[in-house]
Amino acid sequence: MSTSEVTEMKIGIIGAGNIGATLARKLAACGHDVKLANSKDPQSIQKLASEIGVRAVTKDDAVSGVDAVILSIPFARYPDLKQTLSNASPKTVVIDTSNYYPGRDGAIKEVEDGKPESVWVSEQLGRPVVKAWNALLAATLADKGQPAEASTRIAIPVAGNDAAAVALAQDLVEQTGFTAFAAGSLEASWRQQPGTPAYCTELTLPELETALDAAEKARAPENRDALIARFMDPGSQLTHEQIVALNRTMTA
Repeated sequence: MSTSEVTEMKIGIIGAGNIGATLARKLAACGHDVKLANSKDPQSIQKLASEIGVRAVTKDDAVSGVDAVILSIPFARYPDLKQTLSNASPKTVVIDTSNYYPGRDGAIKEVEDGKPESVWVSEQLGRPVVKAWNALLAATLADKGQPAEASTRIAIPVAGNDAAAVALAQDLVEQTGFTAFAAGSLEASWRQQPGTPAYCTELTLPELETALDAAEKARAPENRDALIARFMDPGSQLTHEQIVALNRTMTA
């Protein structure tokens, strides 16, 4: 999709790490009005915001008067945003990009017991969410987008319960250079969580559909933890391509 075809949207992004900042840069380049917030204050990200062409704002400002809010913060921090999101318009689409890693986030019993991650997020926020951009590495998002007609274009899953919200998220995903596949309900979004064949494996659309079908809920946490152990090994200095290959091998 070219920027000439894009209808300008007002977008707030909370989280200015690798994923949040890259999404801000890409969506601003498409012509959207983007506001970026972090956990500190606007001044702390003013230089970054100026460099990528967005406005540095507070979290409350990020959710005010926007068509979509993209949340890109550590998973365990989502309960902290309930009050902030309560001030957003009911019409604002909330997009969750997060993933649960117990080593970082602490054990969350409901998720450990099998509740899909984004269902838990939705419950913490007290409003519906769409799950998107969670199933790709930061370097993939930054460097591997391709035009819509490219045969090797990477596809990523988008899950949610509201068709219009999912469609909006899909449009934004397409604009960042990836094929957006409507992967079903939020309850089914465990199929794109860490440890599944669809997670950070850089698949084309037909490959992604097969991978989502092949996901095994019980195996996914075991795969996730085994992969993290490999990545954290002091002797392991893997390239991006090796990480993707390892994800494919260990989740197959």
